[in-house]
Amino acid sequence: MKRLTTADIMLELRGGASKARGKRKGGKTATLHSTSKKTATGKKKVGAAKKAEEDKSAISDTMQKYKSILPLTRVYITLIGVVTLLGLLLGEELTQTLLALDPIRTIYGLEMWRPFTAACFLGPPSIGWLMSAYYLFEYGSSLERAYGTAQHLIFLLGQVLLLSIFSVLFGQPFFANSVITAMLHVLSRSMPNQKVKWLIFTVPYWTLPLGLMASD
Repeated sequence: MKRLTTADIMLELRGGASKARGKRKGGKTATLHSTSKKTATGKKKVGAAKKAEEDKSAISDTMQKYKSILPLTRVYITLIGVVTLLGLLLGEELTQTLLALDPIRTIYGLEMWRPFTAACFLGPPSIGWLMSAYYLFEYGSSLERAYGTAQHLIFLLGQVLLLSIFSVLFGQPFFANSVITAMLHVLSRSMPNQKVKWLIFTVPYWTLPLGLMASD
């Protein structure tokens, strides 16, 4: 049997302790690394996927509601949004110059878009703008549902023609609100007893022009 000296025993103890510390340190580092990796890849990826799915669902619902609007009313509302955006980009002065109804430029300059932009401009975005757009959606949808898209198109083109003439006579550059009033007048005459919601009240159509006149 080999006899160990004091120096050999000390070297054995130091070597064993170093190996043990190395094993413990290595195991701990590996554990921390795996936990961090799991947190970084697992939770973040799940959260990002959930957020992307929610965003996609909201966009899909919005597009579905937009497509469910009756076709001619959807086109009119889209034109109002486009003309409003143009008004914001151009500013007040250029909006009057390029979009307002001008009989000289319309007839002699062949700027045939002016009657249509005059019928689609409700002013800059505001509470009044939102209310007018809502009324246009409600009344336009009711007319198109009741009489069909073709009849509603004839009605709108007739209103653009008549209101262009009267706007020139009275010096009005835009007449989108007058189109909404014309829709309301037709509804109040064609279906006077039909109930409709106005603000927080449910009233028949024949009373709605009087209520709007009083509120104005």
